[in-house]
Amino acid sequence: MTPDQDGARPGWREQITGHLPDAGLRPAAGAAALDAAERALGHPLGPEFCGLPAETDGVAGPYGEDVVWPVDRMVEKNRFFRTFPDFRDLYAPFDGLLLIGEHGNGDLFALPADPSAGGAVLVWEHETDTRTEAAPGLRGYLARALTETADWYH
Repeated sequence: MTPDQDGARPGWREQITGHLPDAGLRPAAGAAALDAAERALGHPLGPEFCGLPAETDGVAGPYGEDVVWPVDRMVEKNRFFRTFPDFRDLYAPFDGLLLIGEHGNGDLFALPADPSAGGAVLVWEHETDTRTEAAPGLRGYLARALTETADWYH
């Protein structure tokens, strides 16, 4: 996406529909839902990420996959992956990640749980427990997830 004529970046909805006009967008999450998510997870969500659910609480991609989960599902998934006892022996800890969405094949996408750690979106590959950079930021992640095919992050 290119900046608007005044030099400002387009809003999240405009960027998303610019990449995929029929993307699944939802009503915005309110400030109370974002505050509750931060309390439930025990850390801030970060200003860049919070801007997205403040415009659309979740984004469905071209095949119906949850490129970005609604806030309540994001909290549910993060709490599950951080606390499920069997995962302690299978995977590296998830505490340092803010899981935000999925590919539809078991692989998940995440931001660092600490917003000051940078904004790269990581992919967690469930078969190997690898965590690698999928995109340099949330906007780049959305662009790639909504326009590229198959396992674009490999």
